[in-house]
Amino acid sequence: MTVQNNLKTIGIVTTSRADYGIYYPILKKLDEFPSLNLKLFVAGMHLSNEFGKTIDTIHNDGFIISEKVEMLLASDTPDAISKSIGMGTISFSQCFSNNRPDILLVLGDRFEMYSAVIAALPYNIPIAHIHGGEITQGAIDDVIRHSITKHSHLHFVSTTEYAKRVYQMGEEKWRIIISGAPSIDNLKLIKLLNKNELENRLNIVINNPVLLITFHPVTLEYDQTQWQINELLASIKNFSNYSIIFTFPNADTNGRIIINQIRHFVNSSTNSFFIDNLGSQAYFSLMNLASAMIGNSSSGIIESASFKLPVVNIGTRQSGRIKGKNVIDVDYNHENIVNAIKKATHQDFINSLRNINNQYGDGDAAEKILNKLNEKICYRKLLCKKFQDW
Repeated sequence: MTVQNNLKTIGIVTTSRADYGIYYPILKKLDEFPSLNLKLFVAGMHLSNEFGKTIDTIHNDGFIISEKVEMLLASDTPDAISKSIGMGTISFSQCFSNNRPDILLVLGDRFEMYSAVIAALPYNIPIAHIHGGEITQGAIDDVIRHSITKHSHLHFVSTTEYAKRVYQMGEEKWRIIISGAPSIDNLKLIKLLNKNELENRLNIVINNPVLLITFHPVTLEYDQTQWQINELLASIKNFSNYSIIFTFPNADTNGRIIINQIRHFVNSSTNSFFIDNLGSQAYFSLMNLASAMIGNSSSGIIESASFKLPVVNIGTRQSGRIKGKNVIDVDYNHENIVNAIKKATHQDFINSLRNINNQYGDGDAAEKILNKLNEKICYRKLLCKKFQDW
């Protein structure tokens, strides 16, 4: 006999400041669903002092952590990343043995997240995946994201196009929910800081217009990391009339090359700052304040349009993602980056963005996701996937 069950315990895996900021609206809204209990599994960069020990942010926000999952090695070589995936799988397996959720909510495309998904498979834990169907052609994340899709039993996608892509991968239509991007919900939840409040929070002085820079390793081109970051920094030298605020890169292959080069640049500059952990409030506040955003972060693709923020998207890391008209794509050549920044900060380009809409949603993703997770569902039907032929 088939029994309809409410999925009571929702396990959420967070591995970095980036995915935590995306989860935040979901975590906040969980209180409105008394039938849903939270198990929060914290891993990866959250536990690293080098990357700002952002687990403190989770504690300060008042969320109870079910387990801390150690998995990162103190290195960013391919060997270390591969070993971290293995260590993560072992650690998450032990975690699920002690704290098995009814369904596991995961996000995106990080290798740390992948470890949790692999570990959940033998436990027959259904997977719900946020941000499937997207493409980032310059990163190994692309392969990881699509693999997580095939592991997953529910798909919360951010656009109609991504829904079609998940369906194209053989997933049944009833499993695919167009939720929008949860990070957009933050704009309704988070009070943005003004310039003075940001200066006090970050202990910096902002005397000029701001360029916000986030540059991550391009993992399919990790052998070119030194050249790529040097080209970016060479371009930034042309903008001494701006306050330059760098954020930390992800813990990916050769990420420490980027960290070291930025530190050297900032130490020899009077108008630059390097901040290891902004937190969502300060990060969104800087997006609201900045004249332009530069680098290769997904936030420059997904959230930036909500701020009418010009973005210079460098290289191949985000190739394949749906982009708004506020995004200017450019290669790694420093002269081309300079020209792209000049275009992005020109008043004519800024004026052209006044009426743009964000294609990634209207700020109600968390409600859509939790409503679906709160539905009565046949566990057997959810777990036993069929391949949907086109």
